[in-house]
Amino acid sequence: MSTRFKGVTDRMTARQVEQYRTSDGRTGNKLMGKPVFLLDVVGRTSGEKRPVMLMLATRGDDLLVCGSNGGNDRTPNWYRNLVAAGESDVQVGDQRYRVRVRELEEGDERQECWRILNEAWPQFQSYQELTDRRLPVAVLERIDPNDAR
Repeated sequence: MSTRFKGVTDRMTARQVEQYRTSDGRTGNKLMGKPVFLLDVVGRTSGEKRPVMLMLATRGDDLLVCGSNGGNDRTPNWYRNLVAAGESDVQVGDQRYRVRVRELEEGDERQECWRILNEAWPQFQSYQELTDRRLPVAVLERIDPNDAR
C-alpha cells in the first residue's frame, strides 16, 4: 500500500509521528494493534533527519529492525540511510536515546532476531515471500551517553 498511495501514507505517518512525540508515546503507539517506536534517521544525501515509525521488536535492551519495504524489491531508504549513518536517535514510549546500528549477516544471531521480528510482526515472513531479495535485519544497540567513542 505504501508505494501505491504514498501521499496518503506520508500524511498518516506524519500525523502518527506528531501524536507519538507530543504524547511521549502514549498515543500513536500502535499500528494494526501492534506496538511501534520512532526512529529518526539522517538522510544519506539530504543530511536531514527524517522520522520513521517501525514495529517494536526487542531482544533484551536492543531494538530489532527489518528493511522489509512491504516485500517490494528495493530496500527502503530509511534502512539504507540507517546503515550508512551507523547511529541514530530513537524514541520508545517516553524514552529517547541514541543507538548504534549493527547489520546482521547469515548465522545464528540473524536467525534468532528474524524469529523475534516475526513474533512481533508476522507479516515480515509474508513480505519475504513476495521478493527475491533477502530482507535485511539490524540490531539497534543503545549507546551509553558516557561512552566517549
